[in-house]
Amino acid sequence: MGLLRRIARARLAGKVIRRLRRAGIPDARYHSRPFEIRFTAPGDSEPTILPLAPLLSRTKSLDDFIAGLLRVPASWEEAAPLLRPVLRGAAPGAPLHRPVLPFLSEFVVVDQPDTMTYVTRAQAAAWKTGSDQVFATAQANLTGAVLHGVANGPVVVRFVDDGNSYWTSHLLLAGWLTRLTDQVGGTPVAFAPERGTLLVTADDSRHLAALFAEAESVFATSPHPLTPMAYRSGPDGCTVPYQAPPGHPLHQTVRRAERLLAVHEYSQQPPDPALPSAPLHLLGSPTEGWRTRALWPDDTPTLLPEADEVQAGDRVLPWSALAAHLTATPHTPARWLAHSWPT
Repeated sequence: MGLLRRIARARLAGKVIRRLRRAGIPDARYHSRPFEIRFTAPGDSEPTILPLAPLLSRTKSLDDFIAGLLRVPASWEEAAPLLRPVLRGAAPGAPLHRPVLPFLSEFVVVDQPDTMTYVTRAQAAAWKTGSDQVFATAQANLTGAVLHGVANGPVVVRFVDDGNSYWTSHLLLAGWLTRLTDQVGGTPVAFAPERGTLLVTADDSRHLAALFAEAESVFATSPHPLTPMAYRSGPDGCTVPYQAPPGHPLHQTVRRAERLLAVHEYSQQPPDPALPSAPLHLLGSPTEGWRTRALWPDDTPTLLPEADEVQAGDRVLPWSALAAHLTATPHTPARWLAHSWPT
């Protein structure tokens, strides 16, 4: 990106932030890489995400625009048509969410022309609406795109979000992935490496191994990473992780993707104010296999992430050797309280 373009984008962001601060939003912050502003609206505890790209051609005054985007639907009747489901990392917080896949949860957002605001439990209560109805309504608003045509053999179908399609959210719709069988030439396997990208191919496709590599690359470099793992439809039509048992050519590839997601999500977890949290690392190689290791350097109470093994001082112990001595805590992703090194 050229210098003049970066300057123009920063100036636009500065104008929006100044208007937001005048409107009583002191915490607005500009994120240059995704070209967006994040702020917390009055009464909310989670940030609103404001993409700035649509503002480049906007003719309405910024003051009018800011006044409009700060308006949150007051009634369920007004909010219901605007709800959409989204798949996100499982870090806890005020937004309404429920776990759906390892390290991933389903959230609900209010999708307005220029902003996307997460629905909180307090907001659902203000609408006098139960969480089950909020999730069901959001999913019903995502009608489920239909692809036409039949593939002659295994192919890769690429869905790239235009800001309104919510492609990765389609994985939350029971049965949707199975409906792509004819279009990808076999049992569908899906990747959602970032929020706006969904890749689908067939289970027996020669493209599958390459898509694991592509998904990992996108996941590692995207400003909005989601997951490097692969997914398929389960017996009930709900999306589940793709499995490759020992002996399968992709067994270690699948293990690596699973563990990359775990390391990423634990790295995003806010620190506990009362106890140290052990970091999680990925170790191994394609030949020796992949594993995660939690580092517990001091013989003091520590919150451990779930791992294949734990390094306690100069000893490396399998998780099974510690499990009976650990206490579950309410953290998300899961952490376990370890009081002292085992003797």
